[in-house]
Amino acid sequence: MPLTLSPGRYRGLKSSSLAGRDVFGIVAFDQRGSYRRMMPADSSYGDLARVKNEVIGALSSEASAILTDPTYGIGAAMRMNGKSGLLLALEKSGYSGDASYRRTELIPGWTAEKIRKAGANAVKFMVYYNPQSEALAVELEAMIRRVVDECHRWDLPLFLEPMSYSVDADVAKESAAYAAVRAEIVIETARRLSRTGADVLKMEFPLDIQYDQDHASWRQACAKLSDASAVPWVLLSAGVDFEQFQPQAQIACECGASGFLAGRAIWKEAASMAEGERCAFLRGVATDRLKQLLAIAAAEARPWSEFYAPPQTTETWYETYA
Repeated sequence: MPLTLSPGRYRGLKSSSLAGRDVFGIVAFDQRGSYRRMMPADSSYGDLARVKNEVIGALSSEASAILTDPTYGIGAAMRMNGKSGLLLALEKSGYSGDASYRRTELIPGWTAEKIRKAGANAVKFMVYYNPQSEALAVELEAMIRRVVDECHRWDLPLFLEPMSYSVDADVAKESAAYAAVRAEIVIETARRLSRTGADVLKMEFPLDIQYDQDHASWRQACAKLSDASAVPWVLLSAGVDFEQFQPQAQIACECGASGFLAGRAIWKEAASMAEGERCAFLRGVATDRLKQLLAIAAAEARPWSEFYAPPQTTETWYETYA
């Protein structure tokens, strides 16, 4: 039976969905540290904010929602197409600790309350997570629950993004050794973190397609992920090229994903282009890529409303609305 949501959380999901369909086609541009590295070394704050404004402005007329950050993206959020929903990131860019023991931190001075007051429809929170990290995994799960409580206190839905990584310093995430256990880690992550109270999971593809290009395996892994997750999940692009991401999105949506939340697969070439070239690319290639992904989501994705129902109201419902 679908879980009944509060008015704000239900409206937040609805406002971030494709018109007439309860599925997501969200463009992400909340990168900060990696974004700075994509841009020329002498780029100013104004340069970084301006490019985000151009990318978000061009794609927000098609996307069901935009995910951005408060550092470089808030100006773009104020100028983007009004029919598109808005998600704002809560976490600090990067992580503390070493590469095999990654802690997540919140942006200082930035809260769910401020995200609500800024007019966003939902919060996005990213954590580096591996269920095999034992004590750290437990610590992060407790942190996630605190963030969930704070978001729900302000009646905002939370999109939780767990990024897997290797807890063995001698095994790189890009290696064949990690690829052999990646599906197990991603699926177990979905099982555990979908029970923290987060409203939607933003998940990476469960297989490393550099080592497994068998679409039957892809379908099996995505179906297992869907079975493991107690909440809707969307596919992230994780920086892969569009030609790699499109078939991933197709199979993920056919196997239970509720859409996609993708960034660089759609727009990454634009960051290094001159303004005129960037404008043409965004209106042409990037928009066409987004439309192809939106068509997949509209036709194949599992509606999040199979998980959630709107609140049942009475004449005086607002008197007890917290």
